[in-house]
Amino acid sequence: MRNFNFFMMAFLVLTIFSCKKVDYAAEDSADASEIAVATTDSVAGEEYIPEPNTESYAGLEENKFESPLKEPLSTFSIDVDNASYTNIRRFINEGQKVPKDAVRVEEMINFFKYQYPQPDGQHPFSINTEYSDCPWNKNSRLLKIGLQGKNIPMTNLPASNLVFLVDVSGSMDEQNKLPLLKESMKILVKELRAIDKVSIVVYAGSVGVVLDPTSGDNKDEIMEAFDDLHAGGSTAGGEGIELAYKLAQQNFIKDGNNRVVIATDGDFNVGASSDDDMLKLIEQKRESGVFLTVLGFGMGNYKDSKMEILADKGNGNYAYIDNIQEANRFLGKEFKGSMFAIAKDVKIQIEFNPKHVQAYRLIGYENRKLNAEDFKNDKIDAGELGSGHSVTALYEIVPTGVESDYVPSDLKYTKTKKDDSNYSDELATVKFRYKKPDGNKSIEIVNVIADKKKDLESSSPDFKFTTAVSWFGLKLRESKYIANSSSSDIKKLAKSGLSNDPEGYRSEFVRLVDAVN
Repeated sequence: MRNFNFFMMAFLVLTIFSCKKVDYAAEDSADASEIAVATTDSVAGEEYIPEPNTESYAGLEENKFESPLKEPLSTFSIDVDNASYTNIRRFINEGQKVPKDAVRVEEMINFFKYQYPQPDGQHPFSINTEYSDCPWNKNSRLLKIGLQGKNIPMTNLPASNLVFLVDVSGSMDEQNKLPLLKESMKILVKELRAIDKVSIVVYAGSVGVVLDPTSGDNKDEIMEAFDDLHAGGSTAGGEGIELAYKLAQQNFIKDGNNRVVIATDGDFNVGASSDDDMLKLIEQKRESGVFLTVLGFGMGNYKDSKMEILADKGNGNYAYIDNIQEANRFLGKEFKGSMFAIAKDVKIQIEFNPKHVQAYRLIGYENRKLNAEDFKNDKIDAGELGSGHSVTALYEIVPTGVESDYVPSDLKYTKTKKDDSNYSDELATVKFRYKKPDGNKSIEIVNVIADKKKDLESSSPDFKFTTAVSWFGLKLRESKYIANSSSSDIKKLAKSGLSNDPEGYRSEFVRLVDAVN
Protein backbone atom coordinates (compact mmCIF):
# COMPACT_ATOMS: atom_id res chain seq x y z
CA MET A 1 0.00 0.00 0.00
CA ARG A 2 2.86 2.30 0.91
CA ASN A 3 4.44 1.64 -2.52
CA PHE A 4 1.12 2.40 -4.22
CA ASN A 5 0.85 5.75 -2.37
CA PHE A 6 4.42 6.59 -3.29
CA PHE A 7 3.78 5.97 -7.00
CA MET A 8 0.53 7.97 -6.88
CA MET A 9 2.35 10.93 -5.32
CA ALA A 10 5.10 10.71 -7.95
CA PHE A 11 2.46 10.59 -10.71
CA LEU A 12 0.72 13.71 -9.33
CA VAL A 13 4.01 15.63 -9.08
CA LEU A 14 4.92 14.76 -12.67
CA THR A 15 1.45 15.74 -13.85
CA ILE A 16 1.66 19.13 -12.10
CA PHE A 17 5.06 19.87 -13.61
CA SER A 18 3.98 18.76 -17.08
CA CYS A 19 1.07 21.22 -17.00
CA LYS A 20 3.03 24.07 -15.47
CA LYS A 21 2.90 27.31 -17.41
CA VAL A 22 6.24 28.32 -18.89
CA ASP A 23 7.02 31.87 -19.94
CA TYR A 24 9.50 32.58 -22.74
CA ALA A 25 10.80 36.07 -23.36
CA ALA A 26 11.65 36.77 -26.95
CA GLU A 27 12.35 39.89 -28.95
CA ASP A 28 9.84 40.86 -31.61
CA SER A 29 12.54 40.43 -34.24
CA ALA A 30 13.24 36.78 -33.38
CA ASP A 31 12.61 34.46 -36.30
CA ALA A 32 10.57 31.29 -36.44
CA SER A 33 13.54 29.09 -35.59
CA GLU A 34 14.17 30.88 -32.27
CA ILE A 35 10.83 31.16 -30.50
CA ALA A 36 8.26 28.75 -29.16
CA VAL A 37 4.66 30.02 -29.30
CA ALA A 38 2.39 29.36 -26.33
CA THR A 39 -0.90 27.52 -26.97
CA THR A 40 -3.77 26.41 -24.77
CA ASP A 41 -4.22 22.86 -23.52
CA SER A 42 -7.95 22.27 -24.12
CA VAL A 43 -7.96 19.24 -21.82
CA ALA A 44 -6.22 20.54 -18.73
CA GLY A 45 -7.30 24.15 -19.22
CA GLU A 46 -3.73 25.33 -18.66
CA GLU A 47 -1.43 27.18 -21.01
CA TYR A 48 1.56 25.12 -22.12
CA ILE A 49 4.52 25.45 -24.42
CA PRO A 50 5.02 22.88 -27.18
CA GLU A 51 8.47 21.63 -28.09
CA PRO A 52 10.77 24.55 -29.00
CA ASN A 53 11.20 25.18 -32.70
CA THR A 54 14.43 23.44 -33.71
CA GLU A 55 14.41 23.99 -37.46
CA SER A 56 17.95 24.31 -38.81
CA TYR A 57 19.34 26.07 -41.88
CA ALA A 58 22.91 26.19 -43.13
CA GLY A 59 24.44 29.65 -42.87
CA LEU A 60 25.07 31.46 -46.15
CA GLU A 61 27.44 34.33 -46.88
CA GLU A 62 26.10 36.09 -49.94
CA ASN A 63 28.33 36.49 -52.96
CA LYS A 64 30.26 39.73 -53.16
CA PHE A 65 31.19 41.82 -56.19
CA GLU A 66 34.28 40.64 -58.05
CA SER A 67 36.53 42.46 -60.52
CA PRO A 68 37.00 40.66 -63.86
CA LEU A 69 40.65 41.81 -63.71
CA LYS A 70 41.27 39.98 -60.44
CA GLU A 71 38.71 37.17 -60.78
CA PRO A 72 38.12 36.71 -64.51
CA LEU A 73 36.08 33.49 -64.13
CA SER A 74 32.87 32.76 -62.27
CA THR A 75 32.12 29.03 -62.02
CA PHE A 76 29.17 27.24 -60.45
CA SER A 77 26.98 24.14 -60.58
CA ILE A 78 23.39 24.44 -61.73
CA ASP A 79 20.64 24.04 -59.12
CA VAL A 80 17.10 23.06 -60.12
CA ASP A 81 15.91 22.67 -56.52
CA ASN A 82 13.03 24.83 -55.35
CA ALA A 83 12.58 23.74 -51.71
CA SER A 84 13.52 27.16 -50.40
CA TYR A 85 10.62 28.87 -52.18
CA THR A 86 7.91 26.54 -50.86
CA ASN A 87 9.40 26.76 -47.37
CA ILE A 88 9.40 30.58 -47.55
CA ARG A 89 5.78 30.45 -48.75
CA ARG A 90 4.91 28.36 -45.69
CA PHE A 91 6.45 30.91 -43.29
CA ILE A 92 4.72 33.87 -44.95
CA ASN A 93 1.33 32.14 -45.14
CA GLU A 94 1.57 31.42 -41.41
CA GLY A 95 2.40 35.05 -40.63
CA GLN A 96 5.93 34.23 -39.45
CA LYS A 97 9.21 35.98 -40.16
CA VAL A 98 11.29 34.12 -42.72
CA PRO A 99 14.71 33.08 -41.32
CA LYS A 100 17.43 34.68 -43.45
CA ASP A 101 19.30 31.43 -43.98
CA ALA A 102 16.13 29.72 -45.21
CA VAL A 103 16.32 31.96 -48.29
CA ARG A 104 18.24 30.61 -51.27
CA VAL A 105 17.52 33.04 -54.08
CA GLU A 106 18.31 30.61 -56.90
CA GLU A 107 15.71 28.15 -55.57
CA MET A 108 13.12 30.92 -55.53
CA ILE A 109 13.90 31.78 -59.16
CA ASN A 110 13.84 28.15 -60.29
CA PHE A 111 10.45 27.41 -58.75
CA PHE A 112 8.84 29.15 -61.72
CA LYS A 113 8.61 28.13 -65.37
CA TYR A 114 9.85 30.44 -68.12
CA GLN A 115 9.21 30.69 -71.84
CA TYR A 116 12.54 29.33 -72.99
CA PRO A 117 12.55 27.53 -76.37
CA GLN A 118 13.12 23.81 -76.63
CA PRO A 119 16.61 22.76 -77.79
CA ASP A 120 16.83 22.08 -81.52
CA GLY A 121 20.35 20.68 -81.78
CA GLN A 122 22.36 17.79 -80.46
CA HIS A 123 22.54 19.10 -76.89
CA PRO A 124 19.82 18.34 -74.32
CA PHE A 125 19.16 21.99 -73.41
CA SER A 126 18.83 25.39 -75.07
CA ILE A 127 20.79 28.45 -73.91
CA ASN A 128 19.05 31.81 -73.46
CA THR A 129 20.43 35.17 -72.29
CA GLU A 130 19.01 38.64 -71.69
CA TYR A 131 20.67 41.86 -70.50
CA SER A 132 18.82 44.79 -68.95
CA ASP A 133 18.66 47.29 -66.07
CA CYS A 134 18.84 46.47 -62.37
CA PRO A 135 15.88 47.96 -60.45
CA TRP A 136 17.41 47.83 -56.97
CA ASN A 137 20.68 49.61 -57.87
CA LYS A 138 20.28 52.38 -60.45
CA ASN A 139 23.84 52.16 -61.80
CA SER A 140 23.85 48.37 -62.18
CA ARG A 141 22.58 46.00 -64.83
CA LEU A 142 21.40 42.39 -64.77
CA LEU A 143 22.41 39.49 -67.00
CA LYS A 144 20.03 36.53 -67.10
CA ILE A 145 21.25 33.11 -68.25
CA GLY A 146 18.60 30.43 -68.75
CA LEU A 147 18.81 26.76 -69.71
CA GLN A 148 15.80 24.81 -70.95
CA GLY A 149 15.96 21.03 -70.80
CA LYS A 150 14.51 18.91 -73.59
CA ASN A 151 10.95 17.79 -72.89
CA ILE A 152 10.83 14.03 -73.47
CA PRO A 153 7.40 12.30 -73.68
CA MET A 154 6.74 9.72 -70.96
CA THR A 155 6.45 6.97 -73.59
CA ASN A 156 10.04 7.62 -74.62
CA LEU A 157 11.51 7.70 -71.12
CA PRO A 158 13.46 4.69 -69.81
CA ALA A 159 12.14 2.28 -67.20
CA SER A 160 12.43 3.40 -63.57
CA ASN A 161 13.77 1.60 -60.55
CA LEU A 162 12.52 3.74 -57.65
CA VAL A 163 13.38 2.95 -54.03
CA PHE A 164 11.44 5.05 -51.52
CA LEU A 165 13.21 5.58 -48.20
CA VAL A 166 10.52 6.74 -45.79
CA ASP A 167 11.17 8.23 -42.37
CA VAL A 168 8.63 6.72 -39.93
CA SER A 169 10.30 7.96 -36.75
CA GLY A 170 8.32 9.63 -33.98
CA SER A 171 9.04 13.12 -35.31
CA MET A 172 6.96 12.26 -38.41
CA ASP A 173 3.80 11.73 -36.37
CA GLU A 174 2.13 15.00 -37.37
CA GLN A 175 -0.57 15.76 -39.90
CA ASN A 176 1.75 17.69 -42.25
CA LYS A 177 4.36 14.95 -42.20
CA LEU A 178 3.60 11.22 -42.59
CA PRO A 179 -0.14 11.65 -43.43
CA LEU A 180 0.73 14.32 -46.06
CA LEU A 181 3.53 12.08 -47.31
CA LYS A 182 1.06 9.22 -47.89
CA GLU A 183 -1.33 11.44 -49.81
CA SER A 184 1.60 12.79 -51.84
CA MET A 185 2.67 9.28 -52.79
CA LYS A 186 -0.76 8.57 -54.26
CA ILE A 187 -0.12 11.36 -56.76
CA LEU A 188 3.26 9.95 -57.73
CA VAL A 189 2.05 6.36 -57.98
CA LYS A 190 -0.53 7.43 -60.60
CA GLU A 191 2.36 8.40 -62.90
CA LEU A 192 4.00 4.95 -62.80
CA ARG A 193 4.00 2.59 -65.76
CA ALA A 194 4.12 -1.21 -65.97
CA ILE A 195 7.84 -1.08 -66.81
CA ASP A 196 8.60 0.87 -63.62
CA LYS A 197 9.52 -0.84 -60.35
CA VAL A 198 8.90 0.50 -56.84
CA SER A 199 10.39 -0.62 -53.51
CA ILE A 200 9.83 0.86 -50.04
CA VAL A 201 12.36 0.96 -47.20
CA VAL A 202 11.50 2.47 -43.81
CA TYR A 203 13.66 3.61 -40.95
CA ALA A 204 12.94 4.51 -37.35
CA GLY A 205 14.29 2.55 -34.37
CA SER A 206 15.10 -0.14 -36.92
CA VAL A 207 15.36 -0.39 -40.68
CA GLY A 208 13.55 -2.73 -43.05
CA VAL A 209 12.03 -3.38 -46.47
CA VAL A 210 8.23 -3.12 -46.42
CA LEU A 211 7.71 -3.50 -50.18
CA ASP A 212 9.92 -5.58 -52.45
CA PRO A 213 10.34 -4.39 -56.07
CA THR A 214 6.80 -4.14 -57.48
CA SER A 215 5.57 -3.24 -60.97
CA GLY A 216 4.04 0.21 -61.39
CA ASP A 217 0.95 -1.58 -62.68
CA ASN A 218 0.21 -2.83 -59.16
CA LYS A 219 -0.82 0.57 -57.88
CA ASP A 220 -3.17 -0.75 -55.18
CA GLU A 221 -0.43 -2.94 -53.69
CA ILE A 222 2.02 -0.03 -53.67
CA MET A 223 -0.48 2.34 -52.06
CA GLU A 224 -1.50 -0.25 -49.47
CA ALA A 225 2.16 -0.48 -48.44
CA PHE A 226 2.31 3.30 -47.99
CA ASP A 227 -1.03 3.38 -46.13
CA ASP A 228 0.21 0.77 -43.64
CA LEU A 229 3.10 2.99 -42.49
CA HIS A 230 2.90 4.42 -38.96
CA ALA A 231 5.27 6.78 -37.15
CA GLY A 232 7.09 5.93 -33.92
CA GLY A 233 10.57 5.41 -32.51
CA SER A 234 13.95 7.06 -32.88
CA THR A 235 15.83 7.59 -36.12
CA ALA A 236 18.62 5.72 -37.87
CA GLY A 237 18.95 7.53 -41.17
CA GLY A 238 22.40 6.24 -42.03
CA GLU A 239 21.30 2.60 -41.92
CA GLY A 240 18.23 3.47 -43.99
CA ILE A 241 20.32 5.15 -46.69
CA GLU A 242 22.65 2.14 -46.82
CA LEU A 243 19.75 -0.29 -47.27
CA ALA A 244 17.93 1.86 -49.85
CA TYR A 245 21.00 2.16 -52.06
CA LYS A 246 21.72 -1.54 -51.68
CA LEU A 247 18.21 -2.39 -52.85
CA ALA A 248 18.48 0.06 -55.77
CA GLN A 249 21.77 -1.51 -56.86
CA GLN A 250 20.41 -5.05 -56.58
CA ASN A 251 17.58 -4.13 -58.95
CA PHE A 252 19.61 -1.77 -61.15
CA ILE A 253 18.16 -1.24 -64.65
CA LYS A 254 20.88 -0.76 -67.26
CA ASP A 255 20.19 2.43 -69.26
CA GLY A 256 17.25 3.02 -66.92
CA ASN A 257 16.28 5.62 -64.32
CA ASN A 258 17.63 4.31 -61.01
CA ARG A 259 16.76 6.54 -58.07
CA VAL A 260 16.40 6.62 -54.29
CA VAL A 261 13.61 8.93 -53.07
CA ILE A 262 14.07 10.01 -49.45
CA ALA A 263 10.97 11.37 -47.68
CA THR A 264 11.66 12.88 -44.25
CA ASP A 265 11.62 15.97 -42.05
CA GLY A 266 15.42 15.66 -41.95
CA ASP A 267 15.55 14.85 -38.23
CA PHE A 268 17.73 11.75 -38.44
CA ASN A 269 21.13 10.53 -37.37
CA VAL A 270 24.01 9.44 -39.58
CA GLY A 271 27.16 8.15 -37.90
CA ALA A 272 28.03 10.65 -35.21
CA SER A 273 25.02 12.70 -36.36
CA SER A 274 27.15 15.41 -37.97
CA ASP A 275 26.60 16.90 -41.40
CA ASP A 276 30.17 15.90 -42.27
CA ASP A 277 29.36 12.22 -41.67
CA MET A 278 26.32 12.49 -43.89
CA LEU A 279 28.27 14.28 -46.60
CA LYS A 280 30.87 11.50 -46.72
CA LEU A 281 28.20 8.79 -46.81
CA ILE A 282 26.17 10.32 -49.61
CA GLU A 283 29.25 11.16 -51.69
CA GLN A 284 30.18 7.47 -51.59
CA LYS A 285 26.68 6.48 -52.68
CA ARG A 286 26.55 8.80 -55.70
CA GLU A 287 29.26 6.67 -57.34
CA SER A 288 26.73 3.82 -57.56
CA GLY A 289 24.99 5.29 -60.62
CA VAL A 290 21.83 5.76 -58.57
CA PHE A 291 20.34 9.28 -58.55
CA LEU A 292 18.64 10.89 -55.56
CA THR A 293 15.46 12.85 -54.85
CA VAL A 294 14.87 14.37 -51.41
CA LEU A 295 11.33 15.25 -50.29
CA GLY A 296 11.00 17.40 -47.18
CA PHE A 297 7.88 17.46 -45.01
CA GLY A 298 6.71 19.24 -41.87
CA MET A 299 7.73 22.13 -39.67
CA GLY A 300 8.94 22.85 -36.18
CA ASN A 301 11.93 20.51 -36.27
CA TYR A 302 12.55 20.62 -40.01
CA LYS A 303 16.24 20.06 -40.82
CA ASP A 304 16.74 21.91 -44.10
CA SER A 305 20.52 21.90 -43.66
CA LYS A 306 20.69 18.09 -43.75
CA MET A 307 18.22 17.78 -46.61
CA GLU A 308 20.18 20.19 -48.77
CA ILE A 309 23.46 18.35 -48.15
CA LEU A 310 21.85 15.10 -49.25
CA ALA A 311 20.60 16.62 -52.49
CA ASP A 312 23.70 18.70 -53.28
CA LYS A 313 26.19 15.90 -52.73
CA GLY A 314 24.22 12.91 -53.98
CA ASN A 315 23.47 13.67 -57.64
CA GLY A 316 20.08 14.78 -56.43
CA ASN A 317 17.25 17.27 -56.36
CA TYR A 318 15.30 18.56 -53.38
CA ALA A 319 11.72 19.73 -52.86
CA TYR A 320 9.77 20.83 -49.79
CA ILE A 321 6.16 19.64 -49.79
CA ASP A 322 4.16 22.13 -47.73
CA ASN A 323 0.69 21.06 -48.88
CA ILE A 324 -1.12 18.67 -51.23
CA GLN A 325 -1.12 21.28 -54.01
CA GLU A 326 2.68 21.33 -53.98
CA ALA A 327 2.73 17.53 -53.99
CA ASN A 328 0.50 17.61 -57.05
CA ARG A 329 2.82 20.09 -58.79
CA PHE A 330 6.15 18.41 -58.02
CA LEU A 331 5.17 14.73 -58.03
CA GLY A 332 2.38 14.89 -60.61
CA LYS A 333 2.65 17.65 -63.18
CA GLU A 334 6.44 17.83 -62.99
CA PHE A 335 7.07 14.12 -62.43
CA LYS A 336 9.29 13.82 -65.52
CA GLY A 337 11.54 16.71 -64.58
CA SER A 338 11.75 15.56 -60.97
CA MET A 339 12.50 11.89 -61.62
CA PHE A 340 14.21 11.62 -65.05
CA ALA A 341 17.66 13.17 -65.60
CA ILE A 342 18.64 14.14 -69.15
CA ALA A 343 22.04 15.59 -68.16
CA LYS A 344 24.20 15.39 -65.07
CA ASP A 345 27.15 17.33 -63.62
CA VAL A 346 26.02 20.49 -65.43
CA LYS A 347 28.47 23.35 -64.79
CA ILE A 348 28.54 26.96 -65.92
CA GLN A 349 31.65 29.14 -66.26
CA ILE A 350 31.46 32.74 -67.38
CA GLU A 351 34.27 35.14 -68.29
CA PHE A 352 33.38 38.85 -68.24
CA ASN A 353 35.03 41.37 -70.57
CA PRO A 354 36.68 44.10 -68.45
CA LYS A 355 36.16 46.57 -71.29
CA HIS A 356 32.45 46.62 -70.39
CA VAL A 357 32.32 45.10 -66.88
CA GLN A 358 33.82 46.88 -63.89
CA ALA A 359 32.47 44.32 -61.41
CA TYR A 360 30.03 41.41 -61.30
CA ARG A 361 28.13 39.46 -58.65
CA LEU A 362 26.39 36.08 -58.95
CA ILE A 363 23.01 36.29 -57.24
CA GLY A 364 22.42 33.18 -55.16
CA TYR A 365 24.13 29.82 -55.78
CA GLU A 366 26.37 30.49 -52.76
CA ASN A 367 26.68 26.80 -51.91
CA ARG A 368 27.00 25.79 -55.57
CA LYS A 369 30.11 27.79 -56.42
CA LEU A 370 33.08 25.92 -57.85
CA ASN A 371 36.76 26.69 -58.27
CA ALA A 372 37.75 27.74 -61.79
CA GLU A 373 39.80 24.55 -62.23
CA ASP A 374 36.78 22.40 -61.26
CA PHE A 375 35.05 23.29 -64.52
CA LYS A 376 37.06 20.85 -66.66
CA ASN A 377 37.57 18.30 -63.89
CA ASP A 378 35.12 15.48 -64.60
CA LYS A 379 35.59 14.13 -61.08
CA ILE A 380 33.88 17.18 -59.60
CA ASP A 381 30.17 16.67 -58.95
CA ALA A 382 27.56 19.19 -60.13
CA GLY A 383 23.79 19.45 -60.60
CA GLU A 384 21.47 17.39 -62.78
CA LEU A 385 18.90 18.62 -65.29
CA GLY A 386 15.61 16.76 -65.67
CA SER A 387 13.29 16.32 -68.64
CA GLY A 388 11.60 19.67 -69.29
CA HIS A 389 13.46 21.36 -66.43
CA SER A 390 14.67 24.94 -66.74
CA VAL A 391 17.38 26.61 -64.68
CA THR A 392 18.06 30.34 -64.45
CA ALA A 393 20.91 32.42 -63.04
CA LEU A 394 21.28 36.18 -62.63
CA TYR A 395 24.41 38.29 -62.45
CA GLU A 396 24.43 41.89 -61.26
CA ILE A 397 26.93 43.87 -63.31
CA VAL A 398 28.50 47.26 -62.65
CA PRO A 399 29.42 48.63 -66.10
CA THR A 400 32.84 50.13 -66.66
CA GLY A 401 32.94 53.88 -66.05
CA VAL A 402 30.02 54.21 -63.62
CA GLU A 403 30.17 54.86 -59.89
CA SER A 404 28.93 52.25 -57.46
CA ASP A 405 28.77 52.10 -53.68
CA TYR A 406 29.78 48.44 -53.87
CA VAL A 407 32.93 48.76 -56.01
CA PRO A 408 36.18 50.49 -54.96
CA SER A 409 37.00 53.47 -57.19
CA ASP A 410 40.10 55.51 -58.01
CA LEU A 411 42.52 52.63 -57.53
CA LYS A 412 46.10 53.67 -58.22
CA TYR A 413 47.58 50.39 -59.48
CA THR A 414 44.59 48.47 -60.84
CA LYS A 415 43.22 50.02 -64.00
CA THR A 416 40.84 48.69 -66.64
CA LYS A 417 42.62 47.21 -69.61
CA LYS A 418 42.00 48.93 -72.91
CA ASP A 419 40.72 46.30 -75.30
CA ASP A 420 40.99 47.17 -78.97
CA SER A 421 40.66 43.56 -80.10
CA ASN A 422 37.85 41.91 -82.02
CA TYR A 423 36.17 41.10 -78.69
CA SER A 424 35.23 44.73 -78.01
CA ASP A 425 31.51 44.13 -78.62
CA GLU A 426 31.35 41.12 -76.29
CA LEU A 427 30.02 41.40 -72.76
CA ALA A 428 31.04 37.90 -71.74
CA THR A 429 31.74 34.36 -72.86
CA VAL A 430 29.82 31.61 -71.10
CA LYS A 431 30.74 27.94 -71.21
CA PHE A 432 28.69 24.93 -70.18
CA ARG A 433 29.78 21.39 -69.40
CA TYR A 434 27.53 18.40 -68.90
CA LYS A 435 27.57 14.60 -69.00
CA LYS A 436 24.97 12.24 -70.34
CA PRO A 437 23.08 10.53 -67.47
CA ASP A 438 25.13 7.35 -67.93
CA GLY A 439 28.33 9.07 -69.10
CA ASN A 440 31.64 9.83 -67.43
CA LYS A 441 33.13 12.35 -69.88
CA SER A 442 31.79 15.88 -70.07
CA ILE A 443 30.73 17.75 -73.22
CA GLU A 444 31.43 21.49 -73.57
CA ILE A 445 29.31 24.24 -75.17
CA VAL A 446 30.51 27.83 -75.68
CA ASN A 447 28.22 30.84 -76.10
CA VAL A 448 29.21 34.50 -76.59
CA ILE A 449 27.03 37.23 -75.06
CA ALA A 450 26.95 40.59 -76.86
CA ASP A 451 27.08 43.90 -75.01
CA LYS A 452 23.52 44.81 -75.97
CA LYS A 453 21.22 46.04 -73.23
CA LYS A 454 17.46 46.57 -73.30
CA ASP A 455 15.65 49.01 -71.04
CA LEU A 456 13.83 47.23 -68.23
CA GLU A 457 10.48 48.35 -69.65
CA SER A 458 11.36 46.69 -72.96
CA SER A 459 12.65 43.46 -71.44
CA SER A 460 10.66 40.23 -71.62
CA PRO A 461 7.93 39.40 -69.05
CA ASP A 462 10.14 36.52 -67.91
CA PHE A 463 13.06 38.89 -67.27
CA LYS A 464 10.83 41.23 -65.26
CA PHE A 465 9.37 38.42 -63.20
CA THR A 466 12.71 36.68 -62.57
CA THR A 467 14.15 40.01 -61.46
CA ALA A 468 11.23 40.62 -59.09
CA VAL A 469 11.65 37.17 -57.51
CA SER A 470 15.38 37.78 -57.03
CA TRP A 471 14.70 41.22 -55.59
CA PHE A 472 12.23 39.79 -53.07
CA GLY A 473 14.70 37.07 -52.09
CA LEU A 474 17.42 39.66 -51.50
CA LYS A 475 14.99 41.68 -49.40
CA LEU A 476 14.15 38.62 -47.27
CA ARG A 477 17.86 37.92 -46.84
CA GLU A 478 18.34 41.56 -45.78
CA SER A 479 21.04 41.83 -48.42
CA LYS A 480 23.61 44.57 -48.00
CA TYR A 481 23.77 44.92 -51.78
CA ILE A 482 20.35 46.43 -52.47
CA ALA A 483 19.72 50.17 -52.23
CA ASN A 484 15.95 49.85 -52.77
CA SER A 485 13.94 47.21 -50.90
CA SER A 486 10.45 48.61 -51.44
CA SER A 487 7.80 45.88 -51.48
CA SER A 488 5.54 48.07 -53.61
CA ASP A 489 8.26 48.40 -56.26
CA ILE A 490 8.89 44.64 -56.21
CA LYS A 491 5.18 43.98 -56.53
CA LYS A 492 4.82 46.43 -59.43
CA LEU A 493 7.66 44.77 -61.34
CA ALA A 494 6.29 41.27 -60.65
CA LYS A 495 2.84 42.28 -61.91
CA SER A 496 4.39 43.47 -65.17
CA GLY A 497 5.67 39.91 -65.67
CA LEU A 498 2.44 38.01 -65.01
CA SER A 499 2.03 36.62 -68.51
CA ASN A 500 2.39 32.85 -68.91
CA ASP A 501 0.73 32.10 -65.57
CA PRO A 502 -1.81 29.35 -66.35
CA GLU A 503 -1.67 27.83 -62.85
CA GLY A 504 -1.53 31.09 -60.89
CA TYR A 505 1.89 30.63 -59.26
CA ARG A 506 3.09 34.07 -60.34
CA SER A 507 -0.08 35.71 -58.98
CA GLU A 508 0.46 33.81 -55.73
CA PHE A 509 3.98 35.27 -55.57
CA VAL A 510 2.56 38.80 -55.84
CA ARG A 511 0.32 38.05 -52.86
CA LEU A 512 3.33 36.84 -50.86
CA VAL A 513 5.20 40.07 -51.61
CA ASP A 514 2.12 42.01 -50.48
CA ALA A 515 2.17 40.17 -47.14
CA VAL A 516 5.73 41.25 -46.25
CA ASN A 517 6.42 44.83 -45.23
